Amino acid sequence: MGIVSLSLVLHSPLVSPYHSQTRPSRLSQFNWFQAPIPARTKHTSLSIIRAQSGARKEEIVIVGAGIAGLATALSLHRLGIGSLVLEQAESLRTSGTSLTLFKNGWRVLDALGVGDDLRNQFLEVQGMVVTTAEGNELRSFKFKEEDESQEVRAVERRVLLETLANQLPQGAVRFSSKLAKIEKIEDGNTLLQLVDGTQLSAKIVIGCDGIRSPIAKWMGFPEPKYAGHCGLRGLAFFPGGHKFEPKLNQIYGRGQRAGIVPISPTKVYWFVCFNMPSPGQKITDPAVLKKLAKELVTSWPSDLLDIIDHTPDDTISRTPLVDRWLWPSISPPASAGRVVLVGDAWHPMTPNLGQGACCALEDSVILARKLAAAIESGPAAIEDALSSYGSERWPRIFPLTIRANLIGSLLQWENPVVCSVRNNVIIPKLVKLGPMLEHTNFDCQPLQNQVV
Repeated sequence: MGIVSLSLVLHSPLVSPYHSQTRPSRLSQFNWFQAPIPARTKHTSLSIIRAQSGARKEEIVIVGAGIAGLATALSLHRLGIGSLVLEQAESLRTSGTSLTLFKNGWRVLDALGVGDDLRNQFLEVQGMVVTTAEGNELRSFKFKEEDESQEVRAVERRVLLETLANQLPQGAVRFSSKLAKIEKIEDGNTLLQLVDGTQLSAKIVIGCDGIRSPIAKWMGFPEPKYAGHCGLRGLAFFPGGHKFEPKLNQIYGRGQRAGIVPISPTKVYWFVCFNMPSPGQKITDPAVLKKLAKELVTSWPSDLLDIIDHTPDDTISRTPLVDRWLWPSISPPASAGRVVLVGDAWHPMTPNLGQGACCALEDSVILARKLAAAIESGPAAIEDALSSYGSERWPRIFPLTIRANLIGSLLQWENPVVCSVRNNVIIPKLVKLGPMLEHTNFDCQPLQNQVV
């Protein structure tokens, strides 16, 4: 959503409270299998049991075929390591809108070998324009003027998921595979029981199962906390082409804001973010959501209303914005034995910095490299590798999560006096784009020993 930051907010690096070491190794054996018939949902539970003789053995099981899960599977695949991805839906969950990727996200996609395929389909966003709800321009930026290496594009979630999945071997993703129970086995493996009765004994489990991750809950993580505002999103379609320049347009009001980002010559991503004391009831009716979005911005620039009118029903969604702050010495570590979390399952963050997907992509390559160096050296080396991943990622994830939350709070101010200070002092005079985007610096070399 909003992608405005302040260089003064949590800008210094942190040192991880966790510590570990890794050991070198590699993996050569793996296998796949196909999707079963869907079954009804059961609850996840925790227990420690003896090894089950009927459980199918797997080296690495990734739970969740979203961005984090598919990127992790592909990172491992590029390093010659197989994995099985479990997805509870009957197919890739390709509905929804788009997400913004900055240069750190593109560095990872290049390392995975899919960057250019995606670049050819989406416009590069040249800069950002900030205006008031009345249409007055507060500030404009050009990304390349501040950082020649910066790259910003909004991509369709559907296209990103399909691109990642198409690079995996046939059968790598097992659909209709909802987790019912996760249990620790006496031999150190993890038993995953699915709702259809299938049992898997996994040497390594990677939880990529999203914001409401059952695996994170099993590991002792609390539920993500509501940030005080909700987001409406949509992807407008203009068959004859649209008139908008490739810029991120942000519109700030009191207690609400909106954004417009062209992603292709015919599609425009938009969002409306608004304050609510509680998340409220879940609303899925697209007609109701479209009506709500238009009511919130009825007196705002007419271009925004026109974009909302051009939005197909199946792309409109409403989401309460949540995050989880990984306080040192309080929050559990990213791994427990040979179970580890990636992306939103570990560190859900509000979208105000545009870093949720980017950080999940970063997680995937770092974890894959550490596993590749340890996986044949035995259980202790694997556990050290997973712990090392958490130690390396925490100093980056924790401050970004807090910064994103604080920026969202600033942009959602309702008090007219405070909003006046924001619009007349903070944004036009204090905000500097260069320091704002330093968090997008991420060095990611191509993954070696790629499997074609």
